[in-house]
Amino acid sequence: MADGPTTHIPVGYVRRAHGIRGDVVVRGLVSDIEAKLAPGSAVWTDEDEPRMLTVASVSTTKDDWKVSFEQIDDRNLADAMRGVQLTVPKSQRRSLDDGEWWPEDLIGCSVVSVDGSKVGTVHEVILAVAQDRLVVVAPDGARAEVPFVDALVPEIDLDDDRIVVDLPEGLFDPQ
Repeated sequence: MADGPTTHIPVGYVRRAHGIRGDVVVRGLVSDIEAKLAPGSAVWTDEDEPRMLTVASVSTTKDDWKVSFEQIDDRNLADAMRGVQLTVPKSQRRSLDDGEWWPEDLIGCSVVSVDGSKVGTVHEVILAVAQDRLVVVAPDGARAEVPFVDALVPEIDLDDDRIVVDLPEGLFDPQ
């Protein structure tokens, strides 16, 4: 793939093979997975050597999708796909509303306190039902999970890769 994995986003992953003709069962990771897996559409794998796969057909199976790809035509090839993430270019993401961000765009951002002092860098974003959390790593290696709520994260400036936090005492005290 000419462009790298940072230009793609995951939309689903292969759970297992289905049948003997190369079909796979895919668990969707996005709300519009049926559009991403429409017949004729292309997805890329997250393998060490990414491949582009063309969707030949798709149908539902319980909470997942049974997908056949033009390039996968037997059970052994399908079995080898177990655990592989399927991705699409970032340009295919939906438009965001105000106050929404893509988790991968937050990773690597500098985190500073409201007084301007450096707190650390966003290492990971944990998505959860109740509330998302930013995993922040301080310069000394200390880690903390900051609840991703307006009261604690009052400002996000992606143009400057900077997130301002207003942390309560004791939540995260980098040394």
